[in-house]
Amino acid sequence: MTPRFLTLADVVEQLNISMVQARALVRTGELPAIQLGGRNVWRVEVSELEAYIERKYAENRERIATEQEEQREREDTEHEG
Repeated sequence: MTPRFLTLADVVEQLNISMVQARALVRTGELPAIQLGGRNVWRVEVSELEAYIERKYAENRERIATEQEEQREREDTEHEG
């Protein structure tokens, strides 16, 4: 059975980031998590991690599209002048 929740250590491994970065994602709310028991006991729902990854892919696609559009506009301006 696949677990519903991941530890921050699991998130660190999945995303190949540091624990500091994982905690920052949780602290800012960018990666929703729940706090259990102790102060530093966090769990991230698998579906939330997957949604976070999808958001990052979407942001990257949007950034690339914007950069490509800006590049085309610069090239058009250069050819006009």
